[in-house]
Amino acid sequence: MKGEIGFGIGPHAVFAVDPATSRGRLYPEPESPTRTPYQRDRDRIVHSTAFRRLKDKTQVFLFDEGDHYRTRLTHTIEVAQIARALARALRLDEDLAEAIALSHDLGHTPFGHAGERALDRVMRDHGGFDHNAQSLRVVTKLERRYPQFDGLNLSWEALEGLVKHNGPLLNDEGRGVGSYAGKTLPAAILDYVAEQDLQLATYASAEAQAAAIADDIAYDAHDIDDGLRAGLLHVDGLREVDFLKEIIDEIDARHPGLEKPRLVNEVVRRVITRMIEDVIGEALRRLDAARPASADALRHAGEPMIAFSEELAVADKAIKTHLWYNVYRHPRVMQVMTAAEGVVERLFERYWRDPDALPTEWRRGLDFSDSHRRARRIADFLAGMTDRYALREHRRLFDASPDLG
Repeated sequence: MKGEIGFGIGPHAVFAVDPATSRGRLYPEPESPTRTPYQRDRDRIVHSTAFRRLKDKTQVFLFDEGDHYRTRLTHTIEVAQIARALARALRLDEDLAEAIALSHDLGHTPFGHAGERALDRVMRDHGGFDHNAQSLRVVTKLERRYPQFDGLNLSWEALEGLVKHNGPLLNDEGRGVGSYAGKTLPAAILDYVAEQDLQLATYASAEAQAAAIADDIAYDAHDIDDGLRAGLLHVDGLREVDFLKEIIDEIDARHPGLEKPRLVNEVVRRVITRMIEDVIGEALRRLDAARPASADALRHAGEPMIAFSEELAVADKAIKTHLWYNVYRHPRVMQVMTAAEGVVERLFERYWRDPDALPTEWRRGLDFSDSHRRARRIADFLAGMTDRYALREHRRLFDASPDLG
């Protein structure tokens, strides 16, 4: 396999997921005569209400801070593009990689991670809130578009990738690992796997792994871009990260005196290109060593196959650390996000005290005596809000516009 992109005969590598052998959907449906199962998954996600809402959900900066900052939707599209590029190079199923990338943030709250933190706090006595589990709820329960079932009825492979794209959730003894170490898995995940086993103790497909690392690449590159636009980052400050210093020095040597907008775009372009090329090279090295003979063998390889090299993993961590201190924890960003957390908390408390404040369709069928179901219904409603809608609800219920400036 050395020197090749993937191995095996045919359009897909032997370790790629084969749409012809999909494990199917929870609710069986006739096959499409014109689309593979994963093309149908992608199309269902793109046409969903939750996907459209991403355009008005915060990535890092609020929607009214400027038209050029990323939103959840633009971030998601960028992740999907990188995931497809990786899948194409490694001869994976591009449609499955894209579908997983497009669905990975559907469960995010308004106001980005600030909204998630607030919702997790108020849901502490009711199982907490986890955006990955919420994404699963969206595509299996909350979307109501079809007469035969709730959710989008995505393929097993798409749901597996959605839930496990960052790695196994359980070890062989059934205990939580990774972000779930020492914790009980979210109820949304446990409830679903009771109906359809997603094999939580194995890695996901190579396509899901490509989507996961595409998310890392997009975060690094585009948060640098947005941070520079916002004036929270400065080109000279980026030189503190060796990987970025090398890129900036190369640009300065080749294009001395380049105007800032072109310099920023060139930095971002080179970050993405270099990271993608590194992942492809590292994936080929790992695949050559493991030689998985099938997609299922890759799931049981014991480590991710689609990953950064050791050198780029260090650079990725350094970039994220730089962004953490200079963007995500910048006083200007923290002030806005603290105020946004208050919006989410006040809305939850109001709906909890006064369920009649919920829209009619969200009150329908609600058992007010069951506190856990009541809390989860409110959390579902809040998580689905866009930033704009949450602020409108706050004005409606409290006759006040919170200051997020």
